[in-house]
Amino acid sequence: METIDICHSGLKPLPGRKPWALVGVVASGNLEVLLEREEGDRCYVHIETSVPGFATVWRAVVEDFVTRAAPGGLRILINDCGARPDTVSLRLLQGARLMEDAP
Repeated sequence: METIDICHSGLKPLPGRKPWALVGVVASGNLEVLLEREEGDRCYVHIETSVPGFATVWRAVVEDFVTRAAPGGLRILINDCGARPDTVSLRLLQGARLMEDAP
């Protein structure tokens, strides 16, 4: 098991009012992503993965997500079970979109 922590700051707050969103299912063989709002302008991502040695790929996927969604004010917890980078990107964007929708 490998743990990776990534933090970006100076981001505009993600629009919307939903306090949290959950996408994916870790038992499905890919991943589960929990997004929660927090005060401030940072996006903190905590990843727990069963596949060690891919921190560089994880950082690139999170960097792409931050560029696309500008997700300030979020704490994101990821439980990975071997998801491909495109699936990770999809789940992150799905979660952000759910957070933007009205409750």
